[in-house]
Amino acid sequence: MNMTTEPVNERELRPAMASGWRRRCPNCTTGPMLKGYLKVHDECVVCGEALHHHRADDGPAYLTILIVGHVMAPSILMVFTKFRPEPLVLATIFSIGCVALSLYLLPRLKGLMVAIQWAKRMHGFGRTA
Repeated sequence: MNMTTEPVNERELRPAMASGWRRRCPNCTTGPMLKGYLKVHDECVVCGEALHHHRADDGPAYLTILIVGHVMAPSILMVFTKFRPEPLVLATIFSIGCVALSLYLLPRLKGLMVAIQWAKRMHGFGRTA
């Protein structure tokens, strides 16, 4: 166990999270983090920061389901009690809304989780100072 007193360079969490939300490299904030829809680049194409250490796994999907459920469930109840639309219309509109919101949130939440891991030096991101 290494007990050195020299501080490790701190990485700012909020700017990293903002870059991750925009799907940009948390180090340089300009390079794209994702190639395709959800695949993370092994390293930033602009600054060369290694991004392959990430362990986002099921976290972004879980957060997406959590957010979409908490937004859509009260909305469905409110729309149904106030407007009383036909059930097929209600199901169609909110199904499309759930899918659209999920597709919007999923890559952004993945970028956010990778950026948090980078800022907190988790899963190998901190090996090179």
